[in-house]
Amino acid sequence: MENLYLIVGLGNPGADYAKTRHNAGFLVAEQLASRWRATWSHERKFGARLARAERGGLRAILCEPQTYMNASGEAVGGVLAFYRVPLPQVMVVVDDADLPMGQIRMRPGGSSGGHHGLESVEQHLGTREYARLRVGIGRQDGTREITGHVLGRFSSTEAALMDKVLDVASDQVETWLDAGIQKAMNQFNGVVDGSANERKEQ
Repeated sequence: MENLYLIVGLGNPGADYAKTRHNAGFLVAEQLASRWRATWSHERKFGARLARAERGGLRAILCEPQTYMNASGEAVGGVLAFYRVPLPQVMVVVDDADLPMGQIRMRPGGSSGGHHGLESVEQHLGTREYARLRVGIGRQDGTREITGHVLGRFSSTEAALMDKVLDVASDQVETWLDAGIQKAMNQFNGVVDGSANERKEQ
C-alpha cells in the first residue's frame, strides 16, 4: 500500500495506566486522532485500538496495542502484516526515561535502549529498521529504580509541559508524513521550549 502509513503509540491499556508517563506513546496517538477527527475502534483480531484517517492524499492508521507494553509487538506485527504497510512507512512512538522531560527525538532505526515495548516490536518485526519517536519522561534523581516513576502520573508542572510536548510531537509526526524523516528530525528533535505555534513561527 504505497500511500498507507502506520503510526503506533505504545502504552498499557486500562484506567490504572491512563495518562501515566509510560503511556506517552498513547498520548501522542490520541492527540493525532483528535487533530484528524479520527474515531477509535477496538479490533480484537489485532489486540489493538485503531483509528483511520486521510490526510493530504495519504492514509494513516493510528494504533494503540492493548496487549500491555511487553507484548506490543504482537499487535504491531499483526496490523503490519494484514495491511501490508511498508516498513519505511511505520512510526512507533514511545516514552523514554533516558531523555529529560520536554525533549523528543525521532530516529529512522536503532536499538531498543532497554525499552520492553520496543524490544517486543523488534522481535515481531524481525528488524530494528523502523522509525521511532522517543518522548522524554526523565528519571527521578538519585534512584536507579524507575518502575514507580514511569508508571506514575505527571505532576501538574509536568502535565503543562507535556501538553506542549504532545503538540510538538504531533507536528513532528505530521512533518514526517508530509516531508520525510530527515526534515522531521532536523526541525523538531531536541528540547520543546514553547508552544507548537511558537515553534512553527521560528
